Amino acid sequence: MHKIDIPESVIDSVIARRGTAHPFADFDPKTTALVVIDMQNGFMVPGVAHALCEMAPTIVPAINQLAQALRKAGGKVFWIQNTHDESCFTSWSVLYDYMKPESGRKRIEAMTEGSPGHALWPELDVQPEDQRVLKFRYSAFIQGSSDLPGLLRSQGYDTVLIAGTVTNTCCESSARDAMMLNFKTIMVSDANAAHSDADHNAALIAFYRLFGDVMSSREIIDICRRESHSGASVYAGPDAKQTGTREHFPKP
Repeated sequence: MHKIDIPESVIDSVIARRGTAHPFADFDPKTTALVVIDMQNGFMVPGVAHALCEMAPTIVPAINQLAQALRKAGGKVFWIQNTHDESCFTSWSVLYDYMKPESGRKRIEAMTEGSPGHALWPELDVQPEDQRVLKFRYSAFIQGSSDLPGLLRSQGYDTVLIAGTVTNTCCESSARDAMMLNFKTIMVSDANAAHSDADHNAALIAFYRLFGDVMSSREIIDICRRESHSGASVYAGPDAKQTGTREHFPKP
């Protein structure tokens, strides 16, 4: 997994702006959805992947544990599958027009529905009660990409946990747009994967400053397992040591 590095200065700025290091730590699991982005063979299997992320398999245990805990607490898991179809050549032509031909061919092959690359990584704990959603842009929430926002609202979910790959592309894009659509949004620090620690942390920091919360899977699982919230305005789990109004950001 990635080494998480959120600078103290960033945490200070969040506390100064919001009054707490974790503004969404009081989320209700029953109205929370785990949105797992692009954990597909097309990003994870050498020789099949068009954009291999070697770190992605390492976050599978965290995703599975988080999914299990959220289901038990009454929430739901949504598996998002990056997808190419013929409409992309016109509706998203700028992507393909500026790709090298070989890169475009690899993407089409890997991301076409029914192909080996399009399938979810087999070690993911996908259950019958979960929901799969196709997306046709980097972000799962932008208009024209998927029907995810409508599905979440119609089922009563107001909070989303973002996991998957790649942290600084499809995951961060989805997380930012989710916040813009008025969902309380948490990026899960150890359940996202990028090509480097630097890319991963840069995305988490940029999102955390202004868009939403960043928490580890362990923190979220702990919240899901509580029978009731304490009513505190900040996360007070075993790794959150507080001194007065100062909270040290927990590491996974």
